[in-house]
Amino acid sequence: MAVATLAVVAAAQPVDDEHEQVRRVSKERIVTPVNQIVQPEGRQVNLPGLRPQALALSPDGRILVTSGKNHDLVAVDPATGEILQTVAVPADSVTISNRSPVSPRQLFKEDDDQLSFTGLIFSPDGARIYLSNVGGSLKVFTVNHKGHVEAAYSIPLPAANAPRHKSEIPAGLAFSKNGKRLYAALNMGNRLAELDPENGGVLRTWDVGVAPYDVVCVGDKVFVSNWGGRRPDAQSITGPAGRGTVVRVDPVRYIASEGSVSVIDLKAGKVVNEILTGKHACAMALAPDRRRLAVANAGEDTISIIDTRTDGIVETICARRDPGDLFGASPNALAFDSAGRRLFVCNGSQNALAIFDFKPGESRLRGLVPVGWYPGAVVWDRARRSIYVANIKGMGDGRPGKSGKSEFNTHQHYGSVTLLRDPQPKDLAVDTQRALAYMRYPLLKNAALPARAGKAPVPVPERAGEPSVFKHVVYLIKENRTYDQVLGDMKEGNGDAELCVFGERVTPNQHKFCRDFVLLDNTYCSGILSADGHEWATTAFATDYMERLFAGFPRSYPDGCDDDEVDAIAYSPAGFIWDDCLAHGKTIRDYGEFTITRKKWAEQGRKGEPKYLDAYRQFVDGSRHIEMHSDPGVESLRPHIDPAYIGWDLNVPDVARSAEFIREFRQHEASNALPEFIFFSLPNDHTSGTDPGSPTPAAQVADNDLAFGQIVDAISHSKFWPETCIFAIEDDPQSGWDHVSGYRTTAYVISAYCKRGAVVSAQYNQTSLLRTMELILGLPPLNQMDATATPMSECFTNTPNLAPFVALTNNIPLDQMNPEAKSISDAVLRKDAYVSARLPLSKPDQCPDDVLNRILWRAMKGSVAPYPAWAAPVRDDD
Repeated sequence: MAVATLAVVAAAQPVDDEHEQVRRVSKERIVTPVNQIVQPEGRQVNLPGLRPQALALSPDGRILVTSGKNHDLVAVDPATGEILQTVAVPADSVTISNRSPVSPRQLFKEDDDQLSFTGLIFSPDGARIYLSNVGGSLKVFTVNHKGHVEAAYSIPLPAANAPRHKSEIPAGLAFSKNGKRLYAALNMGNRLAELDPENGGVLRTWDVGVAPYDVVCVGDKVFVSNWGGRRPDAQSITGPAGRGTVVRVDPVRYIASEGSVSVIDLKAGKVVNEILTGKHACAMALAPDRRRLAVANAGEDTISIIDTRTDGIVETICARRDPGDLFGASPNALAFDSAGRRLFVCNGSQNALAIFDFKPGESRLRGLVPVGWYPGAVVWDRARRSIYVANIKGMGDGRPGKSGKSEFNTHQHYGSVTLLRDPQPKDLAVDTQRALAYMRYPLLKNAALPARAGKAPVPVPERAGEPSVFKHVVYLIKENRTYDQVLGDMKEGNGDAELCVFGERVTPNQHKFCRDFVLLDNTYCSGILSADGHEWATTAFATDYMERLFAGFPRSYPDGCDDDEVDAIAYSPAGFIWDDCLAHGKTIRDYGEFTITRKKWAEQGRKGEPKYLDAYRQFVDGSRHIEMHSDPGVESLRPHIDPAYIGWDLNVPDVARSAEFIREFRQHEASNALPEFIFFSLPNDHTSGTDPGSPTPAAQVADNDLAFGQIVDAISHSKFWPETCIFAIEDDPQSGWDHVSGYRTTAYVISAYCKRGAVVSAQYNQTSLLRTMELILGLPPLNQMDATATPMSECFTNTPNLAPFVALTNNIPLDQMNPEAKSISDAVLRKDAYVSARLPLSKPDQCPDDVLNRILWRAMKGSVAPYPAWAAPVRDDD
């Protein structure tokens, strides 16, 4: 039967064409930038502007409410899917004591108030709705006898007392059996709070584990799931968990290593147990008999079943189709049916609802139902025998393009709610085959096939362990550009010259790469900003924690380049590409990726931060008036970084980085000992807008282009050139404009074995680059995403052309600085300069995408050229 099932799955091809573009193909079908198709069963309720992270059904079953990454609560008719209401959350200033005299105009707050990671619940009588606000309070809504919802007031919470975060982050909520007490997981402060829901007071708190997520009450016990496991003790190996907090990590990869459930005895008033589960313990569901508690372990692909009487784990259920499959199901939400015989589980990374026959000790997977993109909440409706699923991600409808096809952008992006009828067994069998096809399951099995003896070396072997002509891989991660922004002027590819702002005059080397080697015009970023972009680029994965951090990134912005933004809980439990290399005996070297920059004046008493021109002049004249070095953002990298190579810092020129890279490269060449895997960052194509203290956008992109060209020039003129392959891609598209898709980006493959002058329109993404590098280096895939990615074999030929690359000089002076705002005669550009000066550019992605993108457009096109707003709408998920 297994063979027959795989045959059926293989026949149901998930992609119509390997050259298909990432987009919404039809109302029912989306091609995602992570090798998957989304084509859900049931009725879809699209929620523009919303990443729904929680669901709650009213006790009478009349309304289904959801919320997430926006400022609103959405009420849906579960019978029809009609959106009944969209209700703004009440302001923090409106509390129980002062809500009556407040005017309607003062009721709503226009700031970052929104649902936290989770936490949405009706009171037992259905008269109120409570929502965990990421800004440090609970938002309360009233529901009248007709089911009409109104914003009511806020319940303030105590400060988190975290080292570098003031506000608490409430998450999961639960009522006591009598409804007189409300319990809230306080995610930032690692506590559970007991509240009076009528008067809003905090009655008691308890210390629990790290990053508590969900809460379930069972009699006189309260169970609290902890994303980061137990609190560290003196013997623990720890890593950062954002904002100065710490978490237990494994001693090799320094990735969060636990999940747990804290048990509080309410009568005794203390924590009485700490149950170790799997990594990323998150959502919980109580069986109807209240004797079994299911805990989703998203970082382990398992569900722990706890006996609520003994606090012991009585069963561990695997959420994968086959327990032997690679990591990648991400079970992160669950619910029981009314009889307690079935367990519904949201497998987030598989875009599927997993249905289990539940019998402790003998539970088994019945099947999978395709739902939306990254399901993250689920509710069972007993009266209608229906299942409701909130899907965190999605893709909008685009607009008619010149070619007659629709055009899309990354942030025409919203989630949905899937309304499903309880599937019959025969329907579930077909649904399972479709779900497996959409996640390319046969390729997952193929990735596990062993290497074959006697295979001749080729550029990209078919199986890990088979020989490659390459011995060294160099991997570059750049910052924040779409294809059209840079390569839209190349007539050879599918570009729109009107959208090209950093064309051949600014980026001559990148254009030459595409002509001397291959032009990739259908390659995509898998993420949408630096936090998830660097995760996808180095781990081929975004965890459940990462996907929910989009609620304002309150715990961290885990791009790995700042002390506050390093977060071991965010990283894939399957590890980074460098972990894969080290585990299989490969030598590595890191230049700036996941490193933290340290920079100060060498002279005592000199005030202010060194600026770009200071660093540029130091690079030109060789002086040493600025002290700079990098520390690892992930401790496992410490022995492998070049501390003299500077990571994220837009005030350091990329040519200084390339000079340091080439300096060490010459040493490797002299000793004939080049590491097998080299990865590095060149961040300056991000640009600093038109800040008068920074280079012009054209100068920074030209700096980035020249540095890249110099590195390729050095490698291609070395003894290692015949055995080296260079890959490069942006970390994310940063809401940029593109006529095909905002996910589409610039990517480069450079080697002596490339098909010179070829245009390759195969659909690739960041996981494709990782999969190709793994096959070259003889590494197994990290997880299901890279295992099912398309290797970039189409870029190569078996006959080498050893002609080296000769870098082109820059056309834009690298010290071309933005003028002072007061000297700019154009009023629009002058305003842009003032705005740029105030943008927080010391860290990635701290300034609004739309603001910076419009500034860049006008800086390159002038203030009169109409901005392509259709291709770069304001992002709703910052």
